Amino acid sequence: MRTAVFKSFKNGLYKFWFENGEELAFEDVHPRVLKQFDLKNDKSLIDKDFKITFIEEEDGDDVIYIVESLKPL
Repeated sequence: MRTAVFKSFKNGLYKFWFENGEELAFEDVHPRVLKQFDLKNDKSLIDKDFKITFIEEEDGDDVIYIVESLKPL
């Protein structure tokens, strides 16, 4: 689990900034997480700190990042 700040949902991507300055754009979020947090519409979640767990899946030459869990800090 890593610490990240939710920055935005734009063009189908969920953007998070990590404690080391890295920015990742996630193409998908587990439905369980979206049931708990409305990342697409709830503006109060922007700039909120979370503990995040995610996986990387290879899609041909591309890597897709998927959020598995979020816990607010």
